[in-house]
Amino acid sequence: MKEYVPHPIDTSGVKLPEELLELTEKLALNVHENWSAGRIREGWVYGPVRNDLEKTTPCLIPYEELPDSEQEYDRNTALETIRLILKLGYTITPKEETQK
Repeated sequence: MKEYVPHPIDTSGVKLPEELLELTEKLALNVHENWSAGRIREGWVYGPVRNDLEKTTPCLIPYEELPDSEQEYDRNTALETIRLILKLGYTITPKEETQK
């Protein structure tokens, strides 16, 4: 089997303005909501420890109640997504009515 070596696009030079940093947290929450919905569809339930055989996980709780390490994982996913969008030349602008 050939060894897989990931090569993500380097986004380290992309600096986000404050309004996109705020968007990051909203995206992180939504990442968790989508992950949770998927797990529940697959038959997973809340449990105090992760058990793949019994399909239990302590992370099936609201985002705000997750440990900092789990929130940071979702936040990093959102942050890297926004950075990649900008690195690829796209722009992110809020609708006019949300800029107030």
